[in-house]
Amino acid sequence: QVQLVESGGGLVQPGGSLRLSCAASRITFNQYHMNWYRQNPGKQRELVAAITSGGSTDYADSVKGRFTVSRDNSKNTVWLQMSSLKPEDTAIYYCNGRRTVGATTLDYWGQGAQVTVSS
Repeated sequence: QVQLVESGGGLVQPGGSLRLSCAASRITFNQYHMNWYRQNPGKQRELVAAITSGGSTDYADSVKGRFTVSRDNSKNTVWLQMSSLKPEDTAIYYCNGRRTVGATTLDYWGQGAQVTVSS
């Protein structure tokens, strides 16, 4: 079955950097838009960054200028480079792959990676 596997989470001090990776398998990766979401307990999942199958990117206002999303279709991998991290960036980060075919949307999620920003 389709798998999205995140890695790279952890504990970092405010102002530090982390890079999350998401490796996809058993999908035609270059046909999927790839997204990074984050969520804290009791809160809605928030879209943080998106990269289309063509490589166009978009970001939540809260992370613009600090986060960069990129992908390598030859490696079936998408990354989220996070810099100048703040305590409010603490969350579980989820990789999402999405493709719409006609009236059907295919939606796949990773297991999540914990990012904690704390001194």
